[in-house]
Amino acid sequence: MVLRTINVQNTVTLFLTIAVCLITSDAGAASCKTQAQMTTAQRDELSMAARTILSQVQSGDVQALRSNTIPVVAAEFGGIASSVGSLKPLVQRASITVNALYALDATSDPLGAARTDFFCGTPLVVLNFTSLPPGSYALIIVHATGVPLPQQISLILSETAPHHWMLAGFFTKPMLEAGHDGLWYWVQARAYTQRNMNWNAWFYYRVAAYVLDPVEFLSSPNLEKLQHERNRIRPDSLPGAKPLVLDAHGSSFQVTTIEPTAVFGALDLEVHYTPDAAQAALLRDPSTARMQVTDVMAALLALHPELHDAFHGFWVQADKDSASLYSLELPMNQIASAIQPEVPSSHVVAP
Repeated sequence: MVLRTINVQNTVTLFLTIAVCLITSDAGAASCKTQAQMTTAQRDELSMAARTILSQVQSGDVQALRSNTIPVVAAEFGGIASSVGSLKPLVQRASITVNALYALDATSDPLGAARTDFFCGTPLVVLNFTSLPPGSYALIIVHATGVPLPQQISLILSETAPHHWMLAGFFTKPMLEAGHDGLWYWVQARAYTQRNMNWNAWFYYRVAAYVLDPVEFLSSPNLEKLQHERNRIRPDSLPGAKPLVLDAHGSSFQVTTIEPTAVFGALDLEVHYTPDAAQAALLRDPSTARMQVTDVMAALLALHPELHDAFHGFWVQADKDSASLYSLELPMNQIASAIQPEVPSSHVVAP
């Protein structure tokens, strides 16, 4: 699961459709070696291939990277090129460390096999590929650190000739969100759970899972444990199949999604709602639009005041079909002032 609103780089696999499971598969399994099971020569060969690719990313040499990419991916290189353009300023001066290596041998798979499973190491990680051509592959996870925004970069390599590895897939994720790593969010999520603040816990678990899992198709017992903890406290009222209805000043607002985001630096909640015709008309005027969106923020904060201390603020977007009609980001202290109860006139002390 990828959090759509959390600084996600483009992911390109094209001929690789990948999923992960930690259960026994009925499909025939190819072989997998972890870095501990490889020879020194094998580790060095894969590490060198990864470092060559990363040096091209750091220098922004898109043409060299494309020439080092298998043809089926190079033919549709726009996604990777875009990612490299975004990633270069973040990792240009970073130190590159190879964090994990997996050698994936599918050379004995029959041509046209619908599914190929790789069972890797102990504790067991299972990688499942659909329609994978026979061949030798590698998954390499590197960390780009020593910079303000460290990144996790995962590469899928294909051995196109003996000892010659080319890029077949490219994935990036931040190692930190709003200045904290995944373990910090996991600890905070547990603390919120103990205080029965399940909305805070749910979103912090989601951030923890996103940051700790470098790619969607890799799992581990620890990540499974995190997912179990998260699912156990999932709030029933979250928007999903049905919207969350918020009432404010006689109007009802249909909230369709709520997700954590660090797009503005600090950790916010991004809230999307679908205005009705009357509400959409009010969004044409900047003053009434701001008032309406602030009402949505205030109503959500009044319903779940625990959010005040867990998030910097709300980023609310009013959507019509696929278009955003209006959006506004406010810190919690500005929203809180909008929901303070009015003092009855009989209690007002004249100056």
